[in-house]
Amino acid sequence: MLQLDALPAHSLRSSPRVRVQAIDVVRGLVMVIMALDHIREFWSPTAVRPEDVAQASALLFFTRWVTHFCAPTFVFLSGCSIFLSQQKQPSRGHMSRFLLTRGLWLVFLELVVINFILQWGAYNLLLLQVIWAIGWGMVLLAGLLWLPRPLLAVLALLIIAGHNLLPNIQPVTAANAPWALLHNAPFLLPVPHLPPMLVAYSIGPWLGVMLAGYVIGPWFLLPLPERTRRLRLAGVAALAVFAVVRALNVYGDPSPWSVQPRGVLYTALSFINITKYPPSLLFLCLTLGVALLLLSGTETARGRLSGWLRTFGQVPFFYYLLHLLLISGGAWLWSWLAFGHPFNFSFATPKDWPAGYQPSLARAYVVWAAVVLLLYWPCRWYQGYKQRHSYWWLSYL
Repeated sequence: MLQLDALPAHSLRSSPRVRVQAIDVVRGLVMVIMALDHIREFWSPTAVRPEDVAQASALLFFTRWVTHFCAPTFVFLSGCSIFLSQQKQPSRGHMSRFLLTRGLWLVFLELVVINFILQWGAYNLLLLQVIWAIGWGMVLLAGLLWLPRPLLAVLALLIIAGHNLLPNIQPVTAANAPWALLHNAPFLLPVPHLPPMLVAYSIGPWLGVMLAGYVIGPWFLLPLPERTRRLRLAGVAALAVFAVVRALNVYGDPSPWSVQPRGVLYTALSFINITKYPPSLLFLCLTLGVALLLLSGTETARGRLSGWLRTFGQVPFFYYLLHLLLISGGAWLWSWLAFGHPFNFSFATPKDWPAGYQPSLARAYVVWAAVVLLLYWPCRWYQGYKQRHSYWWLSYL
């Protein structure tokens, strides 16, 4: 989320114009994949849950499953970016104040702007998702960054590895809501005089992910061979933990895997079908393990594809808002043309779907390709604009 400038082998302060390419490329990749999930919800929702291996097709499962890598990688790279950005600040206090204001700004945008885009101005439900979690993570990190780095590393590990021991609070009331915000499956937050708030992203586990990124931030200042070695080892270790602990089926995810009557393929899908809300230990081992391996191998990537991904990765929040506008606005127009009136599939149940609607993954993938293509040119313009200007407000967009 933060725009970062960093060196692969030298201090940031010595040459702030050089960026860490791997962070931009990997962040751009997960942002492109993220658009697929939002398009599926607006353009091709299904009555069957994509994660339901007993009923969903393999293609529907993978269409949803691959997007699981987006949020943890995005939050993790936010932590890395915060560390790298901190190296350019005149003091830790300056960075702390920036994180506080930037975090509250993101929370405001989630509540007011993003919900407006998603619900076409209705505000029938305030949906609190990844931008909300990143915003509160920044607010908390504004205070935590004063602690010693080894202590932050221990805290990140404890949160990621241990939060599955905490109970899921039901029902959520005004009295226990603060605890539910720290660790809970999605729940309705009771707030007087406001629309219902659906908290999809509890804050605690995602704070652990952001802290983990902040803690390994110094690796991106190491010489490239050493950085690559550390990232690769960490990625392999995370994936090994996932494979072993998941096979034991005793801890790390609230949904155990099982042999499926539909065959070996669906048994394998059950094995990798892990919990995102809140992100379980195994969910984070798998997704961040892959992210670490990608970060270890993309610093020297060349070619048109890496250039496109770098463009998206350098303007993440601009891309995020613009892709929601395109997807939501396009769905408004499509549903109006198709059914005679605009219909928001993302906030409706199957019983309310208009007559004649049929899910179509082909439609979702075609729209996905079109949206990503249309986003490239405005993102490229904004990338150049940010490189040519240094206005203070650019760090908030």
